[in-house]
Amino acid sequence: MIKSRFNINRERAGHKIRHAAQRHHRFIRHFNIVITNLQLVIRVLAVIASLFCLIELTLFVGFDRNASEVYAIKQLLRIPQGIFILNIVFGILTTPVNRFKNAKILKWIVNAAILITAAAWAYPRPDNPWIKPLCTIVYSNTFLFSVLACYSLFELCHCVIRLIGRRTNPALILSGSFIVFIIIGSFLLMLPKCTSVPLDYSDSLFVATSAVCITGLTTVDIPTTFTPLGLIILSSLIQVGGLGVITFTSFFAIFFSGTPSIYSQLMIKDMVYSKTINNLIPTLLYILAFTLTVEAIGAIAVYFTIPPQLGLTTTDKMMFACFHSLSSFCNAGFSCLPGGMANQTLMNGSQSIYIVTSILIFAGAVGFPILVNFKDIFTSWIRRIFTHRSQTDNARQVHIYDLNTKLVLVTTLTILAVCSVAFFIFEFDNTLSGMPIGKKITQSVFNSLIPRSAGFTTVNPSMFLPATMLIIIVQMWIGGASQSLAGGVKVNTFAAVILNLRATIRGNSSATAFGRRISVGSIRRANAVVAISIGAVAIYSLLILLLEPQLSVKAVLFEVTSAFFTVGSSLGITPELGVPSKLILSTAMFAGRVGILSILVGVASQAHDRSVHYPTDNIIIS
Repeated sequence: MIKSRFNINRERAGHKIRHAAQRHHRFIRHFNIVITNLQLVIRVLAVIASLFCLIELTLFVGFDRNASEVYAIKQLLRIPQGIFILNIVFGILTTPVNRFKNAKILKWIVNAAILITAAAWAYPRPDNPWIKPLCTIVYSNTFLFSVLACYSLFELCHCVIRLIGRRTNPALILSGSFIVFIIIGSFLLMLPKCTSVPLDYSDSLFVATSAVCITGLTTVDIPTTFTPLGLIILSSLIQVGGLGVITFTSFFAIFFSGTPSIYSQLMIKDMVYSKTINNLIPTLLYILAFTLTVEAIGAIAVYFTIPPQLGLTTTDKMMFACFHSLSSFCNAGFSCLPGGMANQTLMNGSQSIYIVTSILIFAGAVGFPILVNFKDIFTSWIRRIFTHRSQTDNARQVHIYDLNTKLVLVTTLTILAVCSVAFFIFEFDNTLSGMPIGKKITQSVFNSLIPRSAGFTTVNPSMFLPATMLIIIVQMWIGGASQSLAGGVKVNTFAAVILNLRATIRGNSSATAFGRRISVGSIRRANAVVAISIGAVAIYSLLILLLEPQLSVKAVLFEVTSAFFTVGSSLGITPELGVPSKLILSTAMFAGRVGILSILVGVASQAHDRSVHYPTDNIIIS
């Protein structure tokens, strides 16, 4: 009897323990759900607050304001500041392990700066601080606004990476990112402190599209329309559009919020031409470091080639050097100097500035995949130097030079040499008349480089001979290398089509180059790009001719070709276009920069390929 009661009591105690454990597990599960939902809500609020913060800071920078307006803006910025602080503190309290595991040095710096602004917000400024300069910085509006801007930028970049991780179509993400920056840039360029004269939205949208798509066409005079702040915004749009929105976004997101998802890394790897995921961050660093280094060296070189006859101040010379170096390397074709590269003081002076510009244009048009390959070649060369001689042969890579690198360099240099000689011969007694031989050679090379995508002009293109005009249009159509800062159908595409043509004439089964067969997929894509480019130019030209019947066919064809292949050269009809024609030309620049084939692939349905089930037959091709 006693044993039976003992068993009953033990069973009751066991039931109570199990019920208590179940209640505990349910509480933990519900608690985790609540925490997860709160995290999601706070993250969404942080993204919204980031957008609000950047808008407020834009209004603060772009408009003239008095002391009361500055105080009002500062009070409004307390809202996103409080949300940012809540996001940081809540994350540390709820997921401390993940925060420390995925922490990046840049993330810690920005988060610490936000918390410092919180301390400055909570405690009034002391009358007798221990470190007066530090106290002045911490309690200044400049520090507060800079920290809020950095945190907002990083938060939005991280949001974009999370969207990429949801397996959104890469082509649509790329197109959408360009559209977003074009719209943002169009409003920024209209700010009162960015322009010297009022700017219509159609002109602002056109210039923003041209900058993000690194084209160079403009409906307004850049030097007289935009202030130094406007030129800074314009150069920022060129830089973002040149390197690509995803490259910038990926860089900031990875270095601020840790490693993204595998899918995000795979997509970013394809966009920056990294061979493996392990090389993703080094490749991003290499691309950004190489770009900034070349632009910095180019700015220094341009600065010392500016003739003193221009009468520029030191500040103006620095502004021109930086803007011109950026515009040249990104193949944008914008200039902040009256008359641009055709300025008579430049033309009559030393030709060194044209040589520096040509080098920058060529470096930007050669393509990031080739630059990455050059890095691999250099790394391999250094490794072989420090490797034992007996291991050198085994460590040597047989195909260290990519087929893409060989094909692009040979084709690019061949086209440049042929076109330079042709320009020199055709324009010797025309636009080059009266120049010394050295100057004629420099201008021939320069004017054979700019149609590839740069868009600068030293002479009026309308003065070219018809033969020269045809060569320039063909050059604009070819453009630069794939995944470069140049436009056109790309040198890779042109080379693939020519090699396929050679194989067809010889009766070979496949196109070959440098001991390698070019894949059927590459040939098919090259043919598709050529066909689409010709059709797109014809359609855009027809639309503008219908809207602007007073313009000549030659001028419209040249302008559309320049816009669609993001060149930027013009016969001078762009400012004369009506608003509908400007919008059409803007879409041409966008389609040419993003790639109309990528847009079509992105919007087309990804249905199962049923063509493999059909029987094969031949059609008559003559």
